[in-house]
Amino acid sequence: MDLTVLDRPTWTSRAAAHEARVDELVAPHLARRRSGRKHPVHDFLFTYYSQRPAQLRRWHPGFGVALADAEEYADRKGYAPVEEVAQHPPAVEEVAQHPPVVEEVAQHPPVVEEVAQHPPVVEEVAQHPPVVEEVAQRPSRDHTVSPAHVAGQARLLTSLHALLTATAGRTPQLGCFGLHEWAMVYRADETRHDWPLRLSPEGTDAVVESHRIGCSHFDAFRFFTPEARPRNRLQPGRDDRAAYEQPGCLHAGMDLYKHAFRLTPMVASELVADCFELARDIRVLDMRAAPYDLTDLGFEPVRIETPEGKQEYAEAQRRFAQRGAPLRQRLIDECQRLLAVDLSERFARA
Repeated sequence: MDLTVLDRPTWTSRAAAHEARVDELVAPHLARRRSGRKHPVHDFLFTYYSQRPAQLRRWHPGFGVALADAEEYADRKGYAPVEEVAQHPPAVEEVAQHPPVVEEVAQHPPVVEEVAQHPPVVEEVAQHPPVVEEVAQRPSRDHTVSPAHVAGQARLLTSLHALLTATAGRTPQLGCFGLHEWAMVYRADETRHDWPLRLSPEGTDAVVESHRIGCSHFDAFRFFTPEARPRNRLQPGRDDRAAYEQPGCLHAGMDLYKHAFRLTPMVASELVADCFELARDIRVLDMRAAPYDLTDLGFEPVRIETPEGKQEYAEAQRRFAQRGAPLRQRLIDECQRLLAVDLSERFARA
């Protein structure tokens, strides 16, 4: 198995840079959590998605990279000591072509007389036996993500690769105008957030009724009110996401973060953080276009019920699709790379 080995100063520097980056990203959330305050925009990334701040902060180099002198990784999921990589035995054909050189040995027999004159110093050997126990007990210090762990994630890798490639292969659709948030409060007695609506309940319902809803994302569609569900011209399901998701969808863009952290520790943490930053920025647009009045939090509404608001939303949606495309491709490339791992290159234990 070919490995890129990072010495301790190199990998600890990368880990520290990642931790500092994440600390800046999550500090406001942690401060709110300590004081018991909720945020209708930013909490989403930590409550809807299952990745905790401490997990996001933990740095991984990704599969194919070994960390030298990294005892702290010994008990982390998916890692194994580098020394446990099973070495491939020589191919049978190669051994057959290079048999022991018997003739050469026969031509040069041991010099018995010389050996007899210089017998092994038994006493010295006895006093200094090989330190077998010490070598055996010495823990391995270099660690890497094991191929055995990658093999155990084959189903996840296959499903994510199928979803991501299907999504990437479609043209971004920019005509949904964020109406999924409006459909979640359509004719509802209660709203999903403890914030007032920008319009009256009747005005909010009228916006839904005056538009054709085309939500392609199941995890948004499943929160539609029962009255709103038939109004969606698409009916995505839990098991057919790959048939519907498209790169213009804000939730598909945010989900790149979810896909990235599900691939941890097989992918580099820098990629996960890149996807988190995209999701954070998309979430702001998602809620600015929602029916809630969040001006007290500093979020000016994108009034998608107006022609100007629709244009503003579609332009922002296009920019996010452009930002998400290279991240999606990086995840596709990682899935392909991991699915191609030679599973005969395995560790003695996962």
